Amino acid sequence: MFANYLIGLREGLEASLIVCILVAYLVKTGNRHRLPPVWAGVGIAVALSLAFGALLQFGSSTLTFRAQEILGGSLSVLAVGLVTWMVFWMRRTARHLTSELRGKLDAALTLGTGALVLTSFLAVGREGLETSLFIWTAVQAGGDGLRPLLGALLGLATAVVLGRLFYQGAVRINLAGFFRWTGAMLVVVAAGVLAYGVHDLQEGDVLPGLHTLAFDIGDTVPPDSWYGTLLKGVFNFQPDPTVLQVVVWLLYLVPVMAFFLAPERRRPAVPTGRAAGEASTG
Repeated sequence: MFANYLIGLREGLEASLIVCILVAYLVKTGNRHRLPPVWAGVGIAVALSLAFGALLQFGSSTLTFRAQEILGGSLSVLAVGLVTWMVFWMRRTARHLTSELRGKLDAALTLGTGALVLTSFLAVGREGLETSLFIWTAVQAGGDGLRPLLGALLGLATAVVLGRLFYQGAVRINLAGFFRWTGAMLVVVAAGVLAYGVHDLQEGDVLPGLHTLAFDIGDTVPPDSWYGTLLKGVFNFQPDPTVLQVVVWLLYLVPVMAFFLAPERRRPAVPTGRAAGEASTG
């Protein structure tokens, strides 16, 4: 439940911040009357994300067991890829997100209502589709649809409340630091989802080694114990993983975490004005 709460909070907060930036900029620039197209784009994005989640859930239930395993494993790998890209993108652009969105909104204002709807739809829709896919794969990995889903909904609700507080100026936090450390936790969650996806693909006869276990500590950490449930919910821990699952988990987690936590390289300042002219003639 905690892992899915974190997913809902992280992804939902990104979408909430985007909406807050769009709305606040229109209000401050005297374009309050242009808010309805923005909210229309947000509504369409939310509806599309919900429809996508429903399609994943009900569409997969009509498949055979092997097809379900192949679909679940493939979507798990895709979700991990998208989330990995997302956490690195947000780490790189968190400091400049406001100016980037304002630039897009300025361009949309000159083009008209349809451009405003499209801008808000694209800004929120990407987050919504990623959230639906990753929550679905995490729920499948957890094996208990109710509690993971409840955790995700609580995370999204918290994100909406925080977004409102951000808009009102009641909450100020270091967003770069927030996204950095929640991103690191999501990398750990994603590693577990990836290992689960590999197991699904092994059960679907796409990957070999289903019966080649790395270890089996089911007697030491029973899956139905409180600590086994906790490890399963937070890290997608499995007491009897295959060798391939462990190898893939390590090959993903170690390098991705190292790159993610490594200090960012600062770009050298570009010389301007007189200094630039002197540098070019020296």
